[in-house]
Amino acid sequence: MSQNGSIRQRRTSTLNNDGVLFPGGRSSPIPRPTSLASVRSTNYSETDHSEILSPTPRRHYLIQRQSSQWLQSGGGISPSTSRPSSPLNPNHPTGGFRRHKPSLSFSSLAGNSKQKGAKVSGLNDSLARRWVRWMHKNKLKGWVLPIQILLALWVKWAVGLGSYSGENTPPMYGDYEAQRHWLEITYHLPVRMWYKYDLQYWGLDYPPLTAYVSWIFGYIANKINPAWVALDSSRGIELPNSKIYMRATVLVCDLLIYLPALFYFATKSSLLRHRSIRARHVAFFTLLLQPALILIDSGHFQYNSVMLGLTCQAFNYFLEGQDLLGAICFVASLGFKQMALYYSPAVFSYLLGKCLLLGWKEGSAHLIRIGLVTVLSFIVLFLPFLYPSFPENLLPPIQRIFPFARGLFEDKVANFWCTSNVVFKWNRHFSASLLPKLATGLTAVAFMPTMWALLSPGIKGFGSMASLYHTEASVDGTENKKSRRPAPTVSLLAHSLFQCSLSFFLFSFQVHEKTILVPLLPVSLLMITSAPTVEGSDWEWGVLLNNVGCFSMWPLLRRDGLSVQYVSLLALWNYAIGHNPFRQKSLQALTLAVYSAIFVLHISELVISPPARYPDIFPVLNTLISGGVFGLAWLWSLKRLVELSWAMGSLGTQRSSAPSSLRMNSLSNGTRTKPLAVQEVFSSSIYGDNSATGGNGHNSQRHSVSPASSMVRRRNTSVLPPTREEGPSTASVVDLNEPSM
Repeated sequence: MSQNGSIRQRRTSTLNNDGVLFPGGRSSPIPRPTSLASVRSTNYSETDHSEILSPTPRRHYLIQRQSSQWLQSGGGISPSTSRPSSPLNPNHPTGGFRRHKPSLSFSSLAGNSKQKGAKVSGLNDSLARRWVRWMHKNKLKGWVLPIQILLALWVKWAVGLGSYSGENTPPMYGDYEAQRHWLEITYHLPVRMWYKYDLQYWGLDYPPLTAYVSWIFGYIANKINPAWVALDSSRGIELPNSKIYMRATVLVCDLLIYLPALFYFATKSSLLRHRSIRARHVAFFTLLLQPALILIDSGHFQYNSVMLGLTCQAFNYFLEGQDLLGAICFVASLGFKQMALYYSPAVFSYLLGKCLLLGWKEGSAHLIRIGLVTVLSFIVLFLPFLYPSFPENLLPPIQRIFPFARGLFEDKVANFWCTSNVVFKWNRHFSASLLPKLATGLTAVAFMPTMWALLSPGIKGFGSMASLYHTEASVDGTENKKSRRPAPTVSLLAHSLFQCSLSFFLFSFQVHEKTILVPLLPVSLLMITSAPTVEGSDWEWGVLLNNVGCFSMWPLLRRDGLSVQYVSLLALWNYAIGHNPFRQKSLQALTLAVYSAIFVLHISELVISPPARYPDIFPVLNTLISGGVFGLAWLWSLKRLVELSWAMGSLGTQRSSAPSSLRMNSLSNGTRTKPLAVQEVFSSSIYGDNSATGGNGHNSQRHSVSPASSMVRRRNTSVLPPTREEGPSTASVVDLNEPSM
C-alpha cells in the first residue's frame, strides 16, 4: 500500500493544475477547465489503486490556426489569448454566447488580404472579391447586385461622355451617325425601302431585328424632338441632347437584354452551381466590367450587347436542356447582327449531336421540333419582307447582310489575312472572286474539329440517351421528356463556341476589328468558371485575350479619341479581378512577353513619328502582335477540345483507351439494360473548383485535371446524363469546402 501511495504522490507532483502532464513539472500554456481534466473514483479507499487521470486531448498551441499571430507579433498577444475563450467557460466575461459584430469600415477591404496572404493570384487579393466579402460580412448581401449594376451603368455612362466614332468628321462621320441615320430611315420610310434608300450614305446593312429596334428608338426620338430624326435634313446632327438620347439607348439595350443574360448565367447557370453566392457575385461583376465591349458600345458606339446578350441567353437555355427556347434566342441573335453566324456551326453540331444521342424516335421528333421553331422564327423575323411581293423585297436585305462585293478585310484587323498580307500580298496572287471562296474553305477547315467534337459522341453513342433515360413524372404531373435534358456534350459547348468564333475571326471574309467581341464572350464565360491554378489555363487565357482584344482595337479607339477610356478601363478591370502577370502560375512567360511588347509599342507611338515610307508601321505592328496571340489562342482551343473530348471518350481510337467516365457501359441482366455506376471524370474547365472570381484558392491544385497527363479525379456516379437541375454530367472541379453564404 505504501508503494501505491508513493506512485500516486510522484504522479500528482508532475501534474499541473489543469491536469495535463508535462516533463519536469512544467505548466501547460493552455488553461483548461479542471472539471473535465480527470476521472476520479467516487468511493476512494486505501485499497484502491492509484487514480487514473484522463486529460482532454487538445491540439498543441504551436499548431493552432491562430498561433502564428502571437509568434509574429511584437507583443500584446500571449499564447493563452491566441485562442478565444469558450462561451461555456465560467470565466468568460459575458458568461454565455456572444456573436462578434463586425464594424462597418472600408479598411477591411485592404486589410484582409494582407493578413491572410494571397495564396493564388487573382483570388484573395482582388478588389472585387474583397468588396463582395465585405458586403456579405456586414449583412449587405442584398445590395451587392444593385450596386454592381449601378456601377456598371455609371462606368458606361462615364465612357459615353467622351468622343465617339466620326465626331466632327464630315461628310460621312462614323458608326454613330450610321446608327442614328438608321433611326431616321426606318421611321420615315416604308419597310420595302429600308435596304434600298441611298446606300452610299450609311445604307442599312444589318439584319431586320436591328431595323425594328431602330424603328422603335426612332419613334421615341421623333416624339421627343423631330429634328433628331428628320429625313435627310438631320444628317450629321450632333446636338448635345441628341447625343444624350443615343447614349441612353445603349444603356436601355443593356438593361433589357445583356445584363439579364449575364445575371442568369452568373446566378443560375449549372456551370456555377457549385459556387457560393459570393463567388457568383464576383463572376457577375467580372462580366459587367468587360472593357472591350464597354469601349465599343459606350465609346465607339454600337449595339453589340444585344447580339451578345441573346447569344448568352441561348447558351443558358442549352445548359438547361431547353433547346427550343435556345433556338429562338439564337435566331434572334442572328436577326440582330450577322456576326452571330460565327457561333452557328457549334450550335448546329450540339443540337444535331443531341438528336443522335436521343435515337431514332425521340431524336427525329426533337430535330423536327427544332427545325420548325427555327424556320418559324426566321419567317416571323422576315415577315414584313415576304408580303406582298416575294422574293423581290427579300433579296435586298440578303445582299446587304452578306457583302461579298467588299474586300478581303478592312483597315488593319488582327486576323490571318491581314497579318500574312505583310509578307504575302493576297490581292496580287488571287482574283477578287476567288478570295471569298478561299476564305470560306479555310474557315470551314478551321472549325471542323469543333463540329467533330460535338457530333462524334452522337455518332458513336447513337440512341444512348434514349436507352438510359426513363420518362419521369415531374412535380406537376406532366412528363419530363428526355429531350428536355442537356446532352453530355454540353460541357464542350463553351469551348466549342470560342473555337468556332475565333476560327471565323481569323480566317473568314470581310472581318472588322470590332468582331473580336464575338470570341471574347465565350472565353470570358470560361474564364469565370475556372481558376489560375486549375490546369488548362482557361482563366489566364481569358484575361490575356480580353487585354489583347482591347489592344487590337487600339488604332480604332485612338482615332475615336478614346485613349483615356482605353487605359482607364483596362487598369480598372485588371485591378478589380486581381490580375498580376508576375504571380500567375501558367502562361507567365507568354503574358509578360506580350505585355512588354504592347508597352514598348505604346511608348514608341508617343515619342516616335512613323517614317514617311511606312506611315502605317504602328498599326501593322499592332496587327502582328495581336494576330500572333490570337493564333496561339486558336491552337490552345484545339488542345482543350482534344483534352476534354478524350476525357469524355469522344475521340476513342480504341475503345479501351478513353476513360470510362462517359462510356455508355451497361450491365445486362437478361431483361433490360441497367446503367452501370462508373467513375465520373471532372474536367477542370467546366465547373472550375476555384473560380477566378471567387474560389478559395488553396484547394484548386488538389482538384485540377489534365487528361493529357492522366491527372484525373474520379467519383463514383451513375452514367446517366444530368437533369436540368443537376447540370452537365461532366462536372469539373467541385469545391465542397467552400462556405455557402
